[in-house]
Amino acid sequence: MLNVLTPDEVLRLIEDEFLEIDDFYEIVPLDLAVGRILAEDVTAEEFVPDFNRSTVDGYALRAEDTFGCTEAIPAILPVCGEVQMGAHGAIETFPGICCYVPTGGAVPEGADACVMIEYVEDYGDGTVGILKPVAPGQNMIFRGDDVSPGKELMKKGRNLTFPDIGALAALGKSEVRVKKRLRAAVISTGDELVPCNENPEPGKIRDVNSSLLAAMFTVYGAEPVKFDIVPDEADLLEKALNKALDDCEMVLISGGSSVGTKDETARVIEKCGKLLLHGIATKPGKPTILGKCGGKPVFGLPGHPVAAYFVSKIFVLPTMARLMGIELKPYSVTAHLSENVSSNDGRAMYISVKLESFDGRLIAHPVRTKSGLITALAGTDGYFCIERDCEGLPRGAEIQVYVNEVY
Repeated sequence: MLNVLTPDEVLRLIEDEFLEIDDFYEIVPLDLAVGRILAEDVTAEEFVPDFNRSTVDGYALRAEDTFGCTEAIPAILPVCGEVQMGAHGAIETFPGICCYVPTGGAVPEGADACVMIEYVEDYGDGTVGILKPVAPGQNMIFRGDDVSPGKELMKKGRNLTFPDIGALAALGKSEVRVKKRLRAAVISTGDELVPCNENPEPGKIRDVNSSLLAAMFTVYGAEPVKFDIVPDEADLLEKALNKALDDCEMVLISGGSSVGTKDETARVIEKCGKLLLHGIATKPGKPTILGKCGGKPVFGLPGHPVAAYFVSKIFVLPTMARLMGIELKPYSVTAHLSENVSSNDGRAMYISVKLESFDGRLIAHPVRTKSGLITALAGTDGYFCIERDCEGLPRGAEIQVYVNEVY
């Protein structure tokens, strides 16, 4: 029999038992840092930009010299010169004088606005007519508008995006300190399994979970380490587990997590370390195991792919995040159920859905599948949870759908 814990109890257990790995970082070139986890806070040490810039092709001037001008009564100003791109400080403006400046060019000292060239007439005699007034600061970026020294730009634990890389480049960062990719061992067990590139004989099935789990961890910034399929023999599983513990920071064993005569995972984990739990009040995924061997988390996942998927999303990924010192931010949307869904077995139930936009709101269509059937999940958009103390939800009920990753 399994002595099950609730999902909340499992997540608290993970928080209590596992800590962030110390000094788990590396320095990588900026161009290779997208998608990596930032290992330190980033604070600006300089002004960006370091000079006042024009955002238009036009004329830099003092805004007050344009007040009241119109197309009929333009403000006529002499032109003192032209700013060259990349040059700074060579020209200075004074009251009643303007200067041509290209987009991105340095605005001369003394000017506090720029007029678009479309609103300027060139009279050909060294003067121009300003046809439209501008306000102070218009069509300009001032020194430090982007960032200034001491401003915190990014927090440790951020998953670096394309814009983040651009911002770091603007600060002169050619390298960045990021979290190492956590190495997660994936061990599939079972006499019935064959690699996915083989044609299974009757009674055999392809190993789905090792590829499924490896793909999931790759998306979340970890480095999956796939082991060869291990038969249902305790000594072989123990050997594979010890090798995984030597090489990796986390171990996932798929299969053998139930309580049958050939289900060795719990016994092997307990022999190599400490068994923290065997059984979670979820559907699917009840026979899940969590152990601690050499201070490292070792999960025993159900062999059924759908169950392994949900357990990994809900419990394994938070453990990975705990070790890496990051915070997962699952994306969810509000939707309404298209049909009644019952649930009365005392377990938190996770159900995949397909989303449809209808009449201004999202409709969630539950996908009925058994825990051993993975292909039905391939076309889904996300999942929702019915809590263990709820007997079900009616058609039209408002739910939070946790959306699948899109890349």
